[in-house]
Amino acid sequence: MMPIRYAAFLLVSLALTACSSKPAEEASEKEKAESEIAPPPSPVGEAPATPASQDGASEIPVSIQGRWGLVSADCTSTRGDAKGLLVIAPAKLTFYESVGTLGAVKERTDTRIRASFSFTGEGMEWTREMVLETENGGKSLVRQEFGHDAMPGPLKYARCP
Repeated sequence: MMPIRYAAFLLVSLALTACSSKPAEEASEKEKAESEIAPPPSPVGEAPATPASQDGASEIPVSIQGRWGLVSADCTSTRGDAKGLLVIAPAKLTFYESVGTLGAVKERTDTRIRASFSFTGEGMEWTREMVLETENGGKSLVRQEFGHDAMPGPLKYARCP
């Protein structure tokens, strides 16, 4: 029997490299999430961290919302095989085979959020603390996981056109 940490790492790896096609139900959910995303504003500098009790503090900052790809083909694929595509809505992260719902927000600025996310995918459920932060004037996104079963090291995404 494999340890839970190894199984979680394997699940994340499979989610990024799986070769199976996406069911129509997941595709329509992804399209719905993409249509709900407002265009990000132009960066105006970073504001001080906002306490979670203030308006908008329970959402992912607008500058982080949008479509992000690990490689450029993730942004342009029409075959449903964009395994590195990350779609960020106000309270949801949509990956190729999993969806994360925003939970408790620990830290938030105009360009950064550190929060817990409840994930579901491929018949499993898990929670992960994560930092999402834009760089290069909003052209890049760095995603870093924290905790017991966290993926080692950050991932860097480019904003999809």
